[in-house]
This record gives sequence, structure tokens and C-alpha cells, in this order.
Amino acid sequence: MKKLIDVLKEIMETGFEKAGYDKKYGFVSVSNRPDLCQYQCNGAMAAAKEYKKAPIQIANDVVEVLKEDAAFASIEAVNPGFINIVVSGELLVKQAVAMMTEDKFGVESQGEPKSVVIDYGGPNVAKPLHVGHLRSAVIGESVKRIHRFMGDNIVGDAHLGDWGLQIGLVITELKKRQPDLPYFDENFEGEYPKEPPFTISDLEEIYPYASGYSKEHEDYLLEAQEATAKLQDGVRGHRALWEHILNVSIADLKKNYDKLNVEFDLWKKESDVQPLIPDMVEKMKEDGLAYISEGALVVDVTEESDKKELPPCLIVKSNGATLYATTDLATIVEREEMFQPDEIIYLADKRQSMHFTQVFRVAKKAKLTKEDTKLTFIGFGTMNGKDGKPFKTRDGGVLRLQTLCEDTNEEVYKKMMENREYEEAEAREIAEKVGLAAIKYGDLSNQASKDYIFDLDRFTSFEGNTGPYIMYTIVRIKSLLTKYQQAGGTVVATGEPDKLLAPANESETGLYLTLSKFADMMENAYNEKAPHKICQFIYELSESFNHFYHDNQILGNEDEARKASYIQLLVLVKNVLEQCIDLLGLSAPDRM
Repeated sequence: MKKLIDVLKEIMETGFEKAGYDKKYGFVSVSNRPDLCQYQCNGAMAAAKEYKKAPIQIANDVVEVLKEDAAFASIEAVNPGFINIVVSGELLVKQAVAMMTEDKFGVESQGEPKSVVIDYGGPNVAKPLHVGHLRSAVIGESVKRIHRFMGDNIVGDAHLGDWGLQIGLVITELKKRQPDLPYFDENFEGEYPKEPPFTISDLEEIYPYASGYSKEHEDYLLEAQEATAKLQDGVRGHRALWEHILNVSIADLKKNYDKLNVEFDLWKKESDVQPLIPDMVEKMKEDGLAYISEGALVVDVTEESDKKELPPCLIVKSNGATLYATTDLATIVEREEMFQPDEIIYLADKRQSMHFTQVFRVAKKAKLTKEDTKLTFIGFGTMNGKDGKPFKTRDGGVLRLQTLCEDTNEEVYKKMMENREYEEAEAREIAEKVGLAAIKYGDLSNQASKDYIFDLDRFTSFEGNTGPYIMYTIVRIKSLLTKYQQAGGTVVATGEPDKLLAPANESETGLYLTLSKFADMMENAYNEKAPHKICQFIYELSESFNHFYHDNQILGNEDEARKASYIQLLVLVKNVLEQCIDLLGLSAPDRM
């Protein structure tokens, strides 16, 4: 399906040609004066110099050619040479019919499907998810869904941190607490227990304690570093404990990500790529890329176009230890072997921008990817409290993500119960869906790179640009369709396009116009990897629908043909809204 603005552009180009001017001047834009018109063409202003005519004369010539075209309810030239356009109801219906009958509501593919890997989430094992993990998870999930909707073959990877000091700290503390465990007996030769000697709750207490203790006791930190080295050297007992930590942590992570409606295709780990590192590093040395500087192995990344010199990328420390950059580069090697991706996308705090600049440049210099493989970093801002500082608990600690979700659900539950009565189980189920919408929409409606304030009261409001407002709009439409069916009407899930009538008033026209922006919005959201553009569209569509709802008799309309048309419009709006919230990783309840 051609986008509405493209349809208008083709008509205007034809008009300029027929009037004797170059068609390149037939460009169209959304009007910046919606009180005067819906679209405008300023080509006559641009053409004036070439044709040595007054802009208004050119505009009048073009309008004269196009004034009878069925695409326009009105088209007029106004001083000093603008062409103001109001689209006909027939063209709006034609666009809506195409949205109903074509795949993906008429969104066209963007060429050959790309193979894409997206690295998001990035949790560490042995640690609970906290609010700092929220943005990577929800933005990454949405970007993945947008790419998939637009036809790409995209794989989402959680990329677990499982190979660092946190494992050594946990093992060290376990040894202090349970020294008789067989994992610490160097002479033990039997099978280790299948059941782990700890629960996720134990791990969530052990790691923070061990981490804090190590900062104040150097001997303890050295012991943890030694335990980490033993793990990485393959000491049998340490490896067995590590596997227990992985299994317990991943099971808990999956449960928590499920609650966020975040689904990873892969649960790859830093440890998976350790065998690839020696050959990769050796080749960098052989190729003359990597060299020794102050005992460490580094690669220069500064390019001629840089305004200032960038620090070299550290590959191997002077003590022989590898770093995050080393692991990230080896992971690129692994992904190239597994997927031959056209693009790899990374989600992380924007303060890691330098890290990814270094990694990407080394990857290209070392030819770890195909020459045309795109490496993309989406750096996100910080989720802050009302004080403008990173979100914390009241006592200044890091807030667990599970706690944030529970607090939000409780706030939504309270607001629901203030307005009407529900069965307790149903109320809790609805509050969970709406609470998730409050959190995720509150985050995704902001441009990813921007910091934002998490305001629980505002985010859980059922009015304004919030997740609950969007959910309420969808539920309102569902309720209207249910009442229509209960009164004997028939609702076809995908709509009955032949029943659509041209809009009869301003609010109905506005709803059609907003719907017609879907394809253009999706292309922009895809090209810019920008879920906030979907949020902007959802809010505009919800506002347009609610204006239409308050302005028209829908179920009580005595004109049966008009009522049937309204029902088709409701079905289309509902389907588009539900598609959009699915792209954000949300789903709406049936009632609120």
C-alpha cells in the first residue's frame, strides 16, 4: 500500500508536469497549519526562481489542473504561493480499506530481509535484576519486535555476564559458610550433588555481602580473585559450583523477564567465547594491529576524522587478564560464525559509548566481520527519581526490578478500586497488565538517549500520555464491540472493508487521518530504532479515537449503514493499537 503522503506526492508531481513545470517541485508535507489544511505543497515557492514567475502564479496553474481530482476535498493556492490540500473522504476510506486488507496494515517491506543480532538485557548471574536493567530489556525487546515486524530475521541475545569476579566472590563466601561442601575438597573424585547448595534467595544475599566485604578486606578480595582464576582454569569443584550458579540464576532471570514480557532467543554467555580469544588475539598480533604498551596489549583506534585522539583499546592486561572489550570482540567472532549478520545492535547505558566505539573500530580493523556488516550502539539515558538522581530505594540502595513492578501494580490496583468494584483475582490480574504498561510505556515514550524521571503517580494515571490511558482506550473499544455483538450485531475480527463510509464530520476525518500515518510511522521507528515514535503514534491515535467517541453516537446511531461503518472503524483502530502495543511488548486486558 502506498502511504497517503506518497499518493498525494504522485498526484502533485503529475499536476506540476501537466501545468508545464518540473515534477520535482511536487513535494508534499503535513501542514504546519492544521487549522487551514491537512497537507501542503510549497513547490511553487521553490520553482519561482527557475521559471521567473511569481510563486502564486505557478501555484494557481497547478491548482487549476488538479481542482477536479477526486483525491481532494479542496485544493487552493494562497499567497505568496502555498498550495493547501484537504484530502477527500473517498481517499481516506481507500487508505483504510488497504490497511484492513493488506498484510501488516499496508506497511511495505524495506527491501531484502536482513539478518540481525541484537544484544540486550546484559544481566550478570548471581545478581538480582534491578532498575538499572529495565531500559536495556524493554528498549531492546521493542527494537527486536520492530525489526521482526518489518521483515528482518532478528535474534535477541541476553549475553550473560558469567565469567567475572562476581562468581569468585560467591564461591569464596560459600567456602566460608559451608567449608565441608565437596566442591572445596581437592581429593573428592565422586559425582557432585545435582541439587545446588543454595537458592536464588541465598545468592541474592551472598553476592552483595561478599562484594561489600571485599571492598574493605584486601585478603578476601585476593581470595575471590584466586577463586575466579581457578574457575577460569577449569578447577573441577569451582566449575561445578559455577554451573549451579548459572542454572539457579538463569531460571530466576527467565521468570523475571517473563513478567516484563521480554523474550530472548539466545542465552549466550561470556564464557562461551573464551576458547575463541587466544586465536583472535594471536591474529591481531600477527597482523600488526595489537602491540605492547606498558606491559599491556592494545590496539589503536583513532582515525583521521577524529577531532581528538581516542584512547587505545585494551585487549589483554599486563597480568594476562582479558577484559570486557576482549570478550565483546570474541562474541562478534562467534556471531559472525553463527549468523553472518548484516547488523549487530547493542543496547547499553550511553556512558559506555567510548567502549563500543573502541570495540567496533577494532572489529573492523581486525576484519572480524564482513566489510559491510553494520555495528550499531543504542545508548540509553538514566531512569531517575524525582530528585533527578538515579532511581534508588528510600534508604539509598539499588531497587530490585521485581519490587518496582510490585509497587507499580499495587498503585494501579488502588486506583482501579477507587472507581469501581472487581473480584479480587480479576483486579490483580488486570493491575498486573496495566502496571506493566505503566512502567514500559513510561520508559519507551521517552527518546532512548534521554534521561527521564520515574514518577509512579503520573505513570499510573488513567489520564494523559500514559500506559494506563492507552490500555483504557483499547478496553473502551473492546467494550463497544462486545455491546454491539450482544445487541445482535456481527463483528469480523479483521473488519468488513466494504462497509466503510466516507467520514461525515471533523472528528471522524481526524481518526481516518491519524490511522493513515501508521505506515510512515513504522518506517521511521524502524529506520531510527525508535520505540518512542510508536508511543507518540499510539497516544495520537488514542486521543483521536476518544475525540471521535465523545463526538458521535456509535451504538445508538439510527443510520444502520453509518453505524456499521463506525464498527469497522473501531475494529481497525483496535487492531492497529493492539499491534502497536505488541511492538512495545504489552497486551491489553479485556476490561478495566
